[in-house]
Amino acid sequence: MNEKIRRFILSWLVVIAVVMVLRATFVEAMVIPSGSMEKTLLVGDAVLVNRFLYGVKIPVPFTNKQIPIIPGRSPKRGEIIAFASPFENKTVVKRCVAVAGDTVEIVNKALYVNGEYLREAYAEHSDRRVFRGVEIDNAIYQEEWLRGSLGDLIGLQARDNFGPVVVPEDCVFAMGDNRDTSFDSRFWGPLHTKYLKGLPLFVFFSFDPGQEGENLFDMIKIWQWKEIRLARIGKVM
Repeated sequence: MNEKIRRFILSWLVVIAVVMVLRATFVEAMVIPSGSMEKTLLVGDAVLVNRFLYGVKIPVPFTNKQIPIIPGRSPKRGEIIAFASPFENKTVVKRCVAVAGDTVEIVNKALYVNGEYLREAYAEHSDRRVFRGVEIDNAIYQEEWLRGSLGDLIGLQARDNFGPVVVPEDCVFAMGDNRDTSFDSRFWGPLHTKYLKGLPLFVFFSFDPGQEGENLFDMIKIWQWKEIRLARIGKVM
């Protein structure tokens, strides 16, 4: 290998290394995979995520694990958060509606935090049905929710009438803005902050993939696109 080729390869290796470090510590691009955040975020919205805000974590390749390096602040109520799904190897976006110590209750689709009704202009309800929920001893309800087994126990009955539950330490309560179609903390329990990736900043590209997505590689499947949503590009979270 001559010196010119060696230098070329070395320079590209340095560029790749820098990009990987920046992606792991400061910003990450992701494509919204599902409609759980509609109409705030649509399937096919490509967003940049600030990974530094909630602390620097180095992702472990081919896993859903992250190694914390530098601590950051905790999410605030109302912030949109990106996090590693506790169930599958993908990044998910929801809204943080409550933090550690908060009491969460949903009554006929209305969200209450610490006994106060939250007026959420961003919340969508597309299903007119109202599931009544179930009557369970409060202590048992809290325990099942903390274990992440409430959804298995009562299913969709947790959707519209839920709680009350208390968010434990180092956790948040995450919900999709599209409340009737979101699989979130109502069903799988509190989200531990160790899964947090960052805060979505803005939409840098948007396309209609024609179906729910899987990851950033959906952006290259141009033959499947239905349209490019120019009006959404630049939308700030």
